[in-house]
Amino acid sequence: MSFPPIDPETLRRWDKEHLWHPFTAQADWAAGEPLIIDRAEGAELIDTRGRRYLDGVSSLWCNVHGHRHPTIDAAIREQLDKVAHTTMLGLSHPTAIELARKLVELAPPGLTRVFYSDDGATAVEVSLKMAYQYWRQKADPEPERSMFVALGGAYHGDTIGDVSLGGVDRFHAMFRPLLFPVLRAPIPFCYRCPLGLERTSCLTACLDEVEHLLRAHPGQVAGVVIEPIVQGAAGMVTHPAGYLEGLRRLTRKHGTLLIADEVAVGFGRTGRMFACEHEGVSPDFLCLAKGITGGYLPLAATMTTEEVYSAFFATAAQGKTFQHGHTYGGNPLGAAAALATLRVFEEERTLERIGPLADRLALHLGRFSSLRHVGEVRQRGLMAGIELVLDRGSKAEFPSHQQVGNRVCRMARELGVLIRPLGDVLVVMPPLSLTGSQLDRMMDVMLRCVVEVTERN
Repeated sequence: MSFPPIDPETLRRWDKEHLWHPFTAQADWAAGEPLIIDRAEGAELIDTRGRRYLDGVSSLWCNVHGHRHPTIDAAIREQLDKVAHTTMLGLSHPTAIELARKLVELAPPGLTRVFYSDDGATAVEVSLKMAYQYWRQKADPEPERSMFVALGGAYHGDTIGDVSLGGVDRFHAMFRPLLFPVLRAPIPFCYRCPLGLERTSCLTACLDEVEHLLRAHPGQVAGVVIEPIVQGAAGMVTHPAGYLEGLRRLTRKHGTLLIADEVAVGFGRTGRMFACEHEGVSPDFLCLAKGITGGYLPLAATMTTEEVYSAFFATAAQGKTFQHGHTYGGNPLGAAAALATLRVFEEERTLERIGPLADRLALHLGRFSSLRHVGEVRQRGLMAGIELVLDRGSKAEFPSHQQVGNRVCRMARELGVLIRPLGDVLVVMPPLSLTGSQLDRMMDVMLRCVVEVTERN
């Protein structure tokens, strides 16, 4: 049975009358012309009027192998012929089991247990609660460990625990009275070093600050939480080489846990399957979502070690059960999409083709570096940020009311490229399936828009 299509103008009217869009100024939205995506092919989105747009942000950093990939489509259809959903509470199903095994094979060594939820925020929230409970139930309990260390500029999701970790004021400041206290370490952002140091000193000083926090609160820190290698919502901030490995060393030295939030940076984005691989780090928790299903369906996984799991391995009567779960955690359709996504990584040798594509992106980014209103260009693999500034010498920012980043993105949209800024940092994060010619087109459009918008100010 099919229903007659609703005309585009009616859809636009209903959108303005009924929808509330996330991270969107609603008055601005209501005053503008809604862009309604009707379908997609590969790296392109197609609106209700048939116009095509390059998906420059992977549909919010989650699409991996392109839209309507035949392998993933077929896997979901096959699963639909079996069961669309069944709970993981007291039950199991083959697809979730197989996916857990595959994730354990791919993940950094030592991560042998998989707990499913439904998005990145819940994956991190699960890790916080598991870590907290672990310290109270381990063989030699340490009940005073209830604090977490998070970085400046951190973004881990929008549940209350994740917002407590968060360090981006425009997202988190409103909710501060609702949050639990967190120990805040400086963001290792050498371009705008929070400690006012030169780039060569930033790494050592930032690690020293973490150690100072751990020493000042002996036996109290349950875990250190980090987005490895790249902090996305902070402005695509890339950490100096050695920071992640140094953090792992400090957590071991002070006997606390390392929680790696790879929701945005996992599944090939940085050029490796997982960002932790760049520095040979195995965390105590690995939080996964977004690209896990290729950007098709909500699914998340929190991976941890046998050491952590053993603290919960008990009968119901012993009262050590992890009392947490999500209705759609381990959903069979999502798990089927995830297995197919991982199969495509193997069949199409996705990780092998990222290197040349990342090199091509680097050449394009070099053209931005010479512009007088570009302060810094940051890149890891197929993740990049272009920071626009009023004055390159002083690093002065554009006044916020000028909305420079948004204006660049609006102009790019008119030219058929969809990108989204973080303030005045332009995010480059296309699907890994992007072709070289599509990348060329995207970066040519972005360069033109940056020049035209910034030179008007």
